[in-house]
Amino acid sequence: MPASGFLRVTVDKSHLITIGERLYAESIELIRELVNNAYDADATEVRVTVRDDLIRVEDNGAGMDLAGLEQYFNIGSPEKLQKPKSPHFRRDRIGQFGIGKFASLSACERFEVGTQRGSFAARVIFDKSAWEQEGEHWRLPLEFLEPDTRRGDGTTVSLLQLTRRFDPKEVERRLVEGVPLKAPHFQVWLNGDRVKPRALSGHRIPVLDGTSYGPIHGEILVLPASVSDPGPSGIEIKVKQVTVRRDLFGAEAWGRAAERLRGEIHADFLPVTTDRSGFVQDSPEYLAFREAIARVMNEVRAVVRQLTGQREKRAASKALREALERIHRALARNPDLSPFGSLPEAGAGGQGRGAASTGGTGRPREETVGETEAPPIRKKRAVKKPKVKRLTPDAVVKRLRIGHEGVSCCLDHFGEDGPECYSEGTVIYINRDHPLYRREARRGETHTMHLARLLTQEITLMKDAPRDPRRAFDRQSKLLRDAFTDNQA
Repeated sequence: MPASGFLRVTVDKSHLITIGERLYAESIELIRELVNNAYDADATEVRVTVRDDLIRVEDNGAGMDLAGLEQYFNIGSPEKLQKPKSPHFRRDRIGQFGIGKFASLSACERFEVGTQRGSFAARVIFDKSAWEQEGEHWRLPLEFLEPDTRRGDGTTVSLLQLTRRFDPKEVERRLVEGVPLKAPHFQVWLNGDRVKPRALSGHRIPVLDGTSYGPIHGEILVLPASVSDPGPSGIEIKVKQVTVRRDLFGAEAWGRAAERLRGEIHADFLPVTTDRSGFVQDSPEYLAFREAIARVMNEVRAVVRQLTGQREKRAASKALREALERIHRALARNPDLSPFGSLPEAGAGGQGRGAASTGGTGRPREETVGETEAPPIRKKRAVKKPKVKRLTPDAVVKRLRIGHEGVSCCLDHFGEDGPECYSEGTVIYINRDHPLYRREARRGETHTMHLARLLTQEITLMKDAPRDPRRAFDRQSKLLRDAFTDNQA
């Protein structure tokens, strides 16, 4: 075998300019393509080095012989289409067009490809200036090397004389999105540190649906409302484990809830564009995919609504508890305003003068949600309002006990046009659908104040149902003032 020679490339130079410098507008994608080439070659480890003067991608894959090198530099080779599975791990090969390596034309003046396979080892040098001087002919210098038994099989691509700077953090982000890091027997290292998939916590929704072209599967994640994810929003659409694009699939209209959506959907049957930045959107495969994903997003929206309801329920429970505790203190200071008679004096429990019992805990008690019958009391209300017997699963019920009596407080959904609040016996109902409630519930402080206002209103009406509105307002004002006075005498 000669010590050197040339590797003839049969492709029009104008095509390479289009492919390398125009098609790959973001030249950072070339690193992703080189790593994916290593994956297709059954590599188990890829080491990427990014410096101001050098980019190197080294793998321990199958390597190439002379025929492999010729195929490597052949644009539009059908090799990966005819053999879609890698020979050793039977991986679904990612590359289809064989043009990723020529994206280097937009990032450097020179690149070298060194490879070894068994007893064959060689290096191919591509120099852009020399290439431009060749005219219509193009021959790459090929140097045959002695095999390195310590190195073993594999390929190393080095980009030299860089024409732009690459940010390692941005390179890592692109690798996380565009490389099958979750595949078994495959690891990628960047400047000595292993690149790992992003790990997020939240409510996970498994996805499995089908089309006539193949299944779609994956997982959609709903982040907690309290979590701020600095990464890009949206759901990744992956083809052969590589993110092609992100999409919200119409969730943009959901408001802030859309910002909490993450995850990935795998659809290997989707036809991608040549630069792998999108899909052939008028293809029947893509149209079938959109139809299936619409069904998936309907289920996701139902889950988001449920999770939002649970979060709002916890906030409502907290605000109601605080409002009741404040009203309890105000009633203890103003026993004449209590509709439950005189409050007990302090006893062995050590409560201060005028304090009231709350079932031994000093706090409003939780009650279970279900069948709720208001206990009969003296009927002095002028207007009898309908009794709510069945509550929704989102209802929040607590009881304020004073001595042997008290009131039950229920926050539930009674419709936007329903009453703001009303009482049935000693049960106070507050409408969570009322526009005023929804507005005040957005902030914790106003939420508690709003509930306290409604509760003191109903408690004041329970106290002999005064006919003098001014007297009723004065009583409510006094209770509210003492409920929100921090320094209790």
